[in-house]
Amino acid sequence: MTSTTTTPDASQAPVLLDVSEGVATITLNRPDAMNSLDVATKVLLREIVQTVAEDAAVRAVLLTGTGRAFCTGQDLKEHVQLLHSGGSEALFSTVDEHYNPIVTALAGMAKPVVAAVNGVAAGAGASLAFACDLRLVADTAGFNLAFANVGLSCDTGASYHLPLLVGRAKALELLYLPRTVPAAEALELGLATSLHSPDTLAEEARALAVRLAAGPTVALGSIRRSVAYAAGHTFAEAVAFESSMMQLTGATEDHRAAVDAFVAKQKPVFEGR
Repeated sequence: MTSTTTTPDASQAPVLLDVSEGVATITLNRPDAMNSLDVATKVLLREIVQTVAEDAAVRAVLLTGTGRAFCTGQDLKEHVQLLHSGGSEALFSTVDEHYNPIVTALAGMAKPVVAAVNGVAAGAGASLAFACDLRLVADTAGFNLAFANVGLSCDTGASYHLPLLVGRAKALELLYLPRTVPAAEALELGLATSLHSPDTLAEEARALAVRLAAGPTVALGSIRRSVAYAAGHTFAEAVAFESSMMQLTGATEDHRAAVDAFVAKQKPVFEGR
């Protein structure tokens, strides 16, 4: 598969997209602004995430940032300008217009999603990382649930994903009393999956994403859906959903190929269907 980008001059776009080896790498690309999210960035990110969610050629997604930050959330410079110019309606409609569609597509797509957290992830940036399945984190990075520091509630799925990762009490602590959680503590809490040198993070995250993209995509997507479903349903409902996912994956070509490979004592090759 050839590499693709979102614009002819992709290096200038606030969000970059590269698709190769079944992996869609989405890179937040405003390094001078700590990859904060202004309206143009949110619109493009929404478009890209929704596109890769529906693209059958994409079998895994890798989300990362350029420069020294992963994403510091809302662009407060733009926020202040809108606030002082009487644009408060636009300030808060962005949750429904941008943040919720972005994180819904990110968390809901039926394929694995990996975050390579190359630097600080704050506010909505932290929320985006928490919506991913696995978070490979530079040992110099950190997380900050900064919402209360600017007098706002949490958004971008933080109220859902953060308690699932660290429990209700710790989630409220991190939201009530924002601070930068360093990488080592993030690993202990479950915010980080693994820690990496900043010099090797991109390569190691890419290798993991390629490995996942080479896997049984329907099965991995079904596992993802099952875990998400179980978080909001009873045990009886969860096992019923598991049954439906087992029927779905049992009918795939990848399942048949894996069984045939097992019988032949060979390693299966998955095609993602």
